[in-house]
Amino acid sequence: MGRATNSAIQANANKPKPSAYIGEVMHNCFVQPSNFSHTCVVVVSGDSINFCGHALLHTGGGLYVHVAVRFNQPKRISRTGYGRYLRENDKQELRRFIVPIPNPEGAHRKLEELLAKPWRWLVLPNNCVSFVEEVVRAGGPVRNSVCGARIQS
Repeated sequence: MGRATNSAIQANANKPKPSAYIGEVMHNCFVQPSNFSHTCVVVVSGDSINFCGHALLHTGGGLYVHVAVRFNQPKRISRTGYGRYLRENDKQELRRFIVPIPNPEGAHRKLEELLAKPWRWLVLPNNCVSFVEEVVRAGGPVRNSVCGARIQS
């Protein structure tokens, strides 16, 4: 192999690899309180490290909201972007269930509060499920958590 070819290979190796789509940073709250009239918790398959799966909040406005990166802002995914998210991350939707939000203003306020600072992802105590639960809990009494355990409202 010549020098020019070797240099070209090294230059390509140093280029950042495109990362899989996980949504756009949610600097502003695009979700309106009325969007919580039809809210679903969506559970998708995990990845190599996270075999438990991943939780997203889907609102009646067609947006998915989730946290996917440590110490980063929550992400939003549009209805069309959701298919891309599943494809590029090799995920499958495992479960989708409706969660009643009797206090949409409370859920909206909590989501706005959570958008104001990076999410401290600590694997078990502070993960994608706890993010979704905080928003849902702020929207009114909840009987069970996303993963089925009893939570206080």
